[in-house]
Parts: sequence; C-alpha cells; structure tokens
Amino acid sequence: MKKTIDKLYETHNLDKDEFLYILKNFDTRSGEYLFEKSRQTALKHFGNSIYTRGLIEFTNYCKNNCYYCGISSSNLHAERYRLSADEILACCKTGYRLGYRTFVLQGGEDFFYSDDDIIDIIEKIKAGYSDCAVTLSIGERSHESYKRYFKAGADRYLLRHETSDEEHYKKLHPKSLSLSNRKQCLYNLKEIGFQVGTGFMIGSPYQTIENIAEDLIFIKEFSPEMVGMGPFIPHRDTIFADEPAGSLELTLLLIGIVRLLLPSSLIPSTTALGTINSNGREKGILAGANVVMPNLSPVSVRKKYSLYDNKICTGEEAAECSNCLQNRMKSIGYKLVVDRGDYKASDRH
Repeated sequence: MKKTIDKLYETHNLDKDEFLYILKNFDTRSGEYLFEKSRQTALKHFGNSIYTRGLIEFTNYCKNNCYYCGISSSNLHAERYRLSADEILACCKTGYRLGYRTFVLQGGEDFFYSDDDIIDIIEKIKAGYSDCAVTLSIGERSHESYKRYFKAGADRYLLRHETSDEEHYKKLHPKSLSLSNRKQCLYNLKEIGFQVGTGFMIGSPYQTIENIAEDLIFIKEFSPEMVGMGPFIPHRDTIFADEPAGSLELTLLLIGIVRLLLPSSLIPSTTALGTINSNGREKGILAGANVVMPNLSPVSVRKKYSLYDNKICTGEEAAECSNCLQNRMKSIGYKLVVDRGDYKASDRH
C-alpha cells in the first residue's frame, strides 16, 4: 500500500487497478500515511491558508427530478423560495464585511431567472465588489448561456458530474437527463475559460468501488480547477430516504487521493461532511482540503434549501457561521484568509 501511495504522491497518477487496490485495502494505518502526504502537498501549495466561499442559495426551485435530491421537482413538501437581486446583493454586502472575496450563487435549475436576469446579478456584484470572484452553480445550460455569463464577469462554475458511469447515472436520474450532456457542459465551460469545478457524491445508491475508480480517472483526465466531494446523505422525501449515508472514512480517503492527483486544485471540506460528523470539516482539511463554504443565505430561507436531511448551520447568522469556522480552523492550526483564492494556472500538474 505504501508503495502505491508513494507512486501517487510522486507521479500524481495511478491506473484503475491501483486506485482499486487503495480503495479496497485502505485501513487506519495506510489512511494516516496517505493523509500525511496529502497534507504535505496542500501545505506546499497553500500554506495553512483556507479559502472561504460565501454561499448564497438563491432559489430552491428546480425543473429536474434527480432521485436523491430534496429540492427535486417532484417533492411537493418542499417550501419553495426565490431571492431577488437586491436580496442577493444584501448577502454579498454581509459577506464582504466578513472577509469573503468569492460569492457562490447556487440554486436549482430554475429558469424563472432568464439569462438576462443572471447577467444582471453578475454585473451588479462585480460593480459593487470588483475585487471579488463570482462562482455560479446553476446546472446545465447552453454553450451560449455559459458564454454570456463568462462575458458578464462570472469567474467560476461548479457542476458535479455525480458519476462517470452511464448505468449508475441512469439509476440516480430520470431519462430527461444524460451523463453525456452533463460532461459536454463541463467541456463547454472549460473551453469558454471558466475555472471549472466538478465532483461526485460518495456512497450514493448503487455506487460501486469500480464507479469510484472511474470517477478518479475522469477527474484526472478532465483536470478541473475545483473538485467537490461529499458523502451522500438521504432526504426523507426522496425514493432513497432509507438508504445509508456515505462513509466519513471513504470521503476523507478520496479527498486525500484527489489532493495527490491534482496538487494545486481547490477542494472544499463540505457542509455534508460536517453534517455526518461534528468534526467532519476539520477532518476534511486535515485530509487535504483547502476551501470552506460558509452560508450567506438569509436565515429565513436556509432550512428550505434542503438537498439532504439534518443539514448544519441552517439557523445561524452569517457572522456566527464565520466566527465558528474561524475558530474551528484555528483549533487545527489553519486560518481563514481574505483572498479570492483563485486557481493558479502555473501550478497545474
């Protein structure tokens, strides 16, 4: 195992059989060895700085019916909401004061907001906060739409591929959605010039170790600037309500592996990690992650953006979230920094 981890550390790559070997045989001892290497790599590229992204969940309407998601179109129990441009800008104002220099506009695929509406919001944020990055996470759109968002000033785009296996994808999504279109969107975003983030759920229903190995191969080939991975957590109003949540240990292992695969990538320690374990976000940082995403959404809507059950930080003000995270990072020897936290192209491996 040590030999395979050393190869990953030195070459930033493995073949499928080597990934499978690590995934099937890792234990506490080999995990610690890998995390030591992944921490070294993160510290080499970023020091003990942790970048913050101010998350603004601006709509929980969605046209899609993904089987695992609590805001899917079929969930009649979801209490829907949309934020206006002014409400979004008020979130940015709070975030800027707290030291955030990236704002992440995340929502369901809600075409109530036209391209012109999205562009107006991007331009207003950029006009008010010219030293800040704008990240979009609003799903599958046309090449032309992506191009317009980029031209308006959006810097980054998050679009998890969810799984790189066609059959697995079909078990998680309705026929109206396809893995080929999902991947085409990712390639379009990269070609246009966005810093692109992808990723997948760990422990999602029907997922196999082989699926995960294929995800790692896809991530290495695609070489995104950002990789978001979090454990699957069931939602009570979905067909997967009774499925078990993804494993903390496997999620941490994959954060460590991806840090060694893409040494300069931006990897969040997710809210989902903090939801399945009270120290999950700290553990994610110690496995090699270097980004946290505190919630800037108005407290009045936070519980309504319910992708999965028991999500943390839904009742806290933005400042409480920020102070809590600052203290948590400090307790493990890291610090939140006031920085856009851009991917540095010269660091690409």
